Amino acid sequence: MLTILVAGSLLWTAPVLARSFGAGLENSHWYLSESIFSCALSHEVPGYGRAVFLHRAGEQLSFYLESDLPLMKPGQGLLVVEAPAWRPGETTRQLGYVKVSDSRKPVEAGHREAMAMVDGLLSGMAPTITRQSRYQSDPVRVRLSNINFSNQFDGYRRCVSGLLPVNFDQIRRSRVPFAPGSSNLSDQDRRLLDNIAIYIAADQTVERLLVDGHSDSTGSRIRNRVLSEERAQAVADYLIQSGVPEAMIVVRSHADEFPASRSHAQNRRTTIRLERRGEYDEIRQADRGTGDFNG
Repeated sequence: MLTILVAGSLLWTAPVLARSFGAGLENSHWYLSESIFSCALSHEVPGYGRAVFLHRAGEQLSFYLESDLPLMKPGQGLLVVEAPAWRPGETTRQLGYVKVSDSRKPVEAGHREAMAMVDGLLSGMAPTITRQSRYQSDPVRVRLSNINFSNQFDGYRRCVSGLLPVNFDQIRRSRVPFAPGSSNLSDQDRRLLDNIAIYIAADQTVERLLVDGHSDSTGSRIRNRVLSEERAQAVADYLIQSGVPEAMIVVRSHADEFPASRSHAQNRRTTIRLERRGEYDEIRQADRGTGDFNG
């Protein structure tokens, strides 16, 4: 998360004193990894690790640094876009602070920061992150080189145009709400189910869908059981019509046995759970402890 930069709050002001990591003209490389699930631009930072721009299906561009050694002290790191050594006199643009954590990915930045860094690279500048060293008094500076970036970025843009509309994490557990006494699907529900069907057709590791119908506690138990069955079947039928193999779908109904909350509207639902190969040994049972169905 980027925060507002306060003038004078950074203790170091002389980059020459910092321990700097960055590729030079002779070893600056950007690599594109592309699929329908994600597009990634990675850059080796000699002596430090990797810098990666990642665009997952259904999400926006993000950025992270990766390092096997925790060289930066956890806290707030300064993010700037500065000129490379062969372009003296260019003004350094300060973007603010990024959070530095004590993990293998010490810096993770969102879409706004990632796009600002890309803009700098395409302009021939060098995005740089500076943070106090974990082990020494001098700060650590990690600089991204713009050399060979633009050609690979063209490939990234082509890759993004072919991404799936959603990724697995976005749909692995989905919920279709229903109006009182209804089992009809809305246009929004159909768009969700269309995206699930598109994803399943692309990801051969998904082996099973658990489709579980629920009702609220109003009305008779018999009617609620029928409603939950109709709601689950409406979802399953639409998925089958959209190309999901019927053999993959397990349809179950539970009436009001597993409320999601005290809200009747939240309880009128069908849940969909995608399971990948090796993620299950048997059909899961209801989780009574959470008040929702583990399906």
